[in-house]
Amino acid sequence: MDTGTARRLPREIWILVSASFVIALGFGIVAPALPQFARSFDVSVTAATVVISSFAFMRLAFAPASGRLVQKLGERPVYITGVLIVAASTGACALATEYWQLLLFRSLGGIGSTMFTVSAMGLLIRIAPPTQRGRVSGLYASSFLMGSISGPLVGGLLVGFGLRVPFVIYAVALVIAAAVVFFSLRRSHLASPDLAPADSAMTLRDAWGAPSYRAALASNFAFGGVVFGVRVAMVPLFVVEALGQDVALAGIALTVFAVGNAAVLVFSGRLSDRYGRKPFVITGLVICGVSTVAMGLTDNLVAFFVLSATAGIGSGIMSPAQQAAVADVLGAKARGGPVLATFQMVSDIGGVLGPVAAGLLAEYLSYGVAFAVTGAVMVAAAGVWVLVPGRGGTTDRADQP
Repeated sequence: MDTGTARRLPREIWILVSASFVIALGFGIVAPALPQFARSFDVSVTAATVVISSFAFMRLAFAPASGRLVQKLGERPVYITGVLIVAASTGACALATEYWQLLLFRSLGGIGSTMFTVSAMGLLIRIAPPTQRGRVSGLYASSFLMGSISGPLVGGLLVGFGLRVPFVIYAVALVIAAAVVFFSLRRSHLASPDLAPADSAMTLRDAWGAPSYRAALASNFAFGGVVFGVRVAMVPLFVVEALGQDVALAGIALTVFAVGNAAVLVFSGRLSDRYGRKPFVITGLVICGVSTVAMGLTDNLVAFFVLSATAGIGSGIMSPAQQAAVADVLGAKARGGPVLATFQMVSDIGGVLGPVAAGLLAEYLSYGVAFAVTGAVMVAAAGVWVLVPGRGGTTDRADQP
């Protein structure tokens, strides 16, 4: 086989990557409108934030069930159903006339979100060539990140046409994405559930026996808590309250993190395919953790931006390798809905607990302590990976001829 053929990815991968961009773009489009839309029903700021957190709570609560659905029905139908549920709930949000309706419809969207998240991970594992799992993980994460960055910019413009407009556009985009995935993968032998017989199912106990899976749970908990939780919640507050800067500069700090992340995602994923998962997960965790600690100690805005970008680079180094390590454990032909759902859940739990813990530390001690503790969690997760034998991969039964 020539090099070009060996490096060519299946068409199905690019379909899922494109759908990921559309989903993330739409999620970002509604982000600027959602809090304002909630407030338009004359509710408190706290009530407005509950609408946002309810989505995350339902994702976390329904993750075990979504894993079981993937195990029984296969990834493709669960993926499409999940996207359509989010489309329906988003369209319903646009029609809400009272606060409780908006809260209910948005919460139901969290169920669909966890369905397509778990099933998408399973599809990628099934379709990706075993020697290019890191590259595929990096591509998928990059597409989602680009959509997440672009979405709020578009959403900010659409809000001018009315607070309901972004929800309608996102709902339509999701229906189109679901249709494209359905018709494109309908006859795909790679995505067929028939490739995963019942006796190939991997239980959570099976996966727990792999040291790299246990380490991935630890690092994904830290990743969710610091990257998805503390970063979003604490960075804007630190820039405004500790550095005394304008709130617009807080958005720039979040953006430079994303830019640093995107700059290395695909590159680091490819290298992890060649040199193993463990070195990149450890390196990324240490870089992100140390940068996070330093962010809380600086009093200079430029230095804070540099550290934010550095933390983003660390996140981009470890993320594809970590997900590829889970894929190595599961293998290309084994169904592992609960295995993937648990991996997602630990990140969501970190995202829920991280901001609360950091907020308490900042309020009663200092921002420096809050950033130091959260950064130390990342470094501690790196210590768990140090104990993983070899390069962090595994010879699993599903990939063996």
